Amino acid sequence: MTATAGLARAAHSKSTYVLGLCVLIAAALFLLWEEHEAHILGALPYAILLLCPLMHLFMHGGHHHGHGHHEEGQNGDTHTSDGPRRHGEREEGGR
Repeated sequence: MTATAGLARAAHSKSTYVLGLCVLIAAALFLLWEEHEAHILGALPYAILLLCPLMHLFMHGGHHHGHGHHEEGQNGDTHTSDGPRRHGEREEGGR
């Protein structure tokens, strides 16, 4: 057996394994859905309501809403760290 034939056989057996695993997972999901459809759909409104606070926490996590994060400027003035300035934009009172 050559090296390429061995690699082709290994790839074929791996793809067969993955395909079988996908079919098994699909069958399990179908059976779970058929058995618990009423429970899942009944809990859906509560799940949406519970996701609202979680989405609020995770989606507003990067804003930092000015909680006292100040930096000292070159001339001693303090300014908030609002991120990088655009090209050509100057600080207030700058030259």
